[in-house]
Amino acid sequence: MSAEGKDAAAMAVLWHDLECGRYGADLALWQALATDAGSPVLDVGAGTGRVALALARAGHEVVALDLEADLLAALRDRASAAGLALETVQGDARSFELGRRFGLILAPMQTVQLLGGADGRGAFLRQAAHHLRPGALFACALADALEGFDAEHTQPPLPDIVEEDGWVYASQPVAVRIEADGAVIERIRQAVAPDGRRSAEGDAIRLDRLDATMLEREGAAAGLTPAGRRRIEPTEEHVGSEVVLFHG
Repeated sequence: MSAEGKDAAAMAVLWHDLECGRYGADLALWQALATDAGSPVLDVGAGTGRVALALARAGHEVVALDLEADLLAALRDRASAAGLALETVQGDARSFELGRRFGLILAPMQTVQLLGGADGRGAFLRQAAHHLRPGALFACALADALEGFDAEHTQPPLPDIVEEDGWVYASQPVAVRIEADGAVIERIRQAVAPDGRRSAEGDAIRLDRLDATMLEREGAAAGLTPAGRRRIEPTEEHVGSEVVLFHG
């Protein structure tokens, strides 16, 4: 779906910002970890820069890694407009090779649950171990268990809404389908033109079922040393997260 005057790249950025960019409950933790661990910091699944830009503003040296070139282009534009020095790299979390090591690697939100199961996670964890300085820190966020709509949870969350140039865009979670090894979150994305014309399409993402104990076991198999956990509490709009820490 596209609105008048917006190409596919602009729409990809808009939906990413609307559905992910407003979340901020985790930023204080990433700032604290970066202050303790030191630079450089690698932000995996950086998107349009929600975390990377916040860390760069705080004076950290940041490398932002993402698979989507359109999102990284928006991140670069925002960094330039803010006068921030920030490096972007297009690459897959399961196979990147940057030729350098980091003091801190972050996988915010639920990046580690988007990698297609144990094989994808294992590849990512090995890459993270390879890119950490000895004793450096790696932090992965895991979403709290998702619940489908049932007799106790009948109402979906409120939609995310933004208005731009007279257009109204809304992204509404409408279902969570629980599967044996994960959960699929289904959304309806709508665009309403200034004259009232409306268009809509579905979107879905799949999160692997994964808890902290399982991730610690997989990390150890990849050469990482479990180093504790942190908690990010839920908000009215977002589920909470468990952050699993590792040393390289």
